[in-house]
Amino acid sequence: MSLLSLENVSASYGPAQALFGVSLTIAEGEALALMGRNGMGKSTTVKAICRLLPAGGTITFAGRSLADLPAHKAARLGIGLVPEGRRCFPNLSVSENLLAAARPGHWNMARVTALFPRLAERRGQNAATLSGGEQQMLAISRALMTNPRLLILDEATEGLAPLVRQEIWAAIGTLKAETGLSLLIIDKSLKELRSIADTAVLLERGTSVWSGPISGLTPDLATRYLGI
Repeated sequence: MSLLSLENVSASYGPAQALFGVSLTIAEGEALALMGRNGMGKSTTVKAICRLLPAGGTITFAGRSLADLPAHKAARLGIGLVPEGRRCFPNLSVSENLLAAARPGHWNMARVTALFPRLAERRGQNAATLSGGEQQMLAISRALMTNPRLLILDEATEGLAPLVRQEIWAAIGTLKAETGLSLLIIDKSLKELRSIADTAVLLERGTSVWSGPISGLTPDLATRYLGI
């Protein structure tokens, strides 16, 4: 059953149109990789899903249209966002960041700190004092504390040291293998995505140009649309 569906979605920043027809579907428990070069509409698609930007076309989540819903109501339906740039509350402690987002469900303080043990060690520290990798772990954990049905990860490993990247990819792999959580992953790391994602959608100039099982993403397609 489809959890999230976008059909011919368009969006603009004022007079500048950024999306011209994006379509994708994510089933319950599925991981989808949304890929494309920089500036092709990936983050704009995320903003449209999360109702942070007005959009045309059809967006449905769990059988419900997201049209005209404000962002906070869309989130309460079960959409968790790990935004690009982390955006933790810098003057709150790790614990306070997590508790501020907490909603009843599977994910609680014990489970997110088991996923990222470093956060347990930093529990009393303000987010501003954490390393970039630790802030990313906190951003992922904060989204999990909302107990979403869909977790959106927007460039979750961008700019991080290789060892930290590996730790975060391992955690994402755990989420895929051991929970029923659906994932929408935006990242450039095709190697890691191939081990986690079930399907992929490629964007080119704000339009969906290819979709299918990630195993079908050939080197020719990667070169043409991703520059890899």
